[in-house]
Amino acid sequence: MKSVMRNHSTIRTFIILGLTSDPQLEILVFIFLFITYTFSVIENLTIISLILLDSHLKTAMYFFLQNFSSLEISLTTACVPAYLYIIASGNKVITIKACFIQVFFVILFGATEFYLLTVMSYDRCVAICKPLHYVTIMNSRVCRNLILCCWTSGLLIILPPLSLSLNLEFCDSVIDHFFCDASPILKNSCTDTWFIEQLAILCAVFTLIVTLMCVVLSYIYIIRMVLSFPSSQQRKKAFSTCSSHMIVVSLSYGSCIFMYINPSAKDELAINKAVSLLIVSGAPLLNPFIYTLRNKQVKQSFHDMLKRFLSKKY
Repeated sequence: MKSVMRNHSTIRTFIILGLTSDPQLEILVFIFLFITYTFSVIENLTIISLILLDSHLKTAMYFFLQNFSSLEISLTTACVPAYLYIIASGNKVITIKACFIQVFFVILFGATEFYLLTVMSYDRCVAICKPLHYVTIMNSRVCRNLILCCWTSGLLIILPPLSLSLNLEFCDSVIDHFFCDASPILKNSCTDTWFIEQLAILCAVFTLIVTLMCVVLSYIYIIRMVLSFPSSQQRKKAFSTCSSHMIVVSLSYGSCIFMYINPSAKDELAINKAVSLLIVSGAPLLNPFIYTLRNKQVKQSFHDMLKRFLSKKY
């Protein structure tokens, strides 16, 4: 049976349906995505530049923030420009190879972000619970190794299900999404994908549960330590250093968990599209604001850089 399907399978490309089939609505979607993508790249590049140029931001916290901004740019770039091209050109066809490449990078960047958020929570835990030993514990070598572990973990999570998916034969070519996502690709397969689907779910749940448990554990230690501070001013200052990270963690985990708690099968596709749009377009735009608006050092660094730039110009 497999050989018959292999001989008769002529599908070499997929068709991306996108967010809407209405031409006028597509124009609005294009404008919205173009603006959000442009600003998210500018914002995250600004944070990366500030941390690179300002000597006051050479701590572990900002090193991780710099890497987080790089991941945000990578994630949104893996999805949005391709869909903008589809809308602008009207060509919704994508090769199977290109589709799998996009899936690989989207899941790699997404999974790595969750591991990085876990590392960032550990960094805040060390900063608050062991402030005198913070510089020693979170030295540059440890920080580099932690970043390497994040990327390695993200890669190891994606490789098993993706490597099995490369041998699939396809009987349908329609992907009802605005980028190549694993679920609609598996639905197009002629062969039985039950094992691959279960393996993908297992890897995703493992990543979410393990990282979330580590984040929660870090914040339990942080809260216990902060509550033991005698001064309310000290407690407020300690919580403020974690507030930005807590907001980003809540948005990231909340959106992913929401995808798995759909009200009905009928609404599943629309919800997945909406949450995916939030993850790949909304979050990279919002996260730089969340970190900078609540961080005096980053804001001060930005003002100083702006002053230097303007003084050179005039």
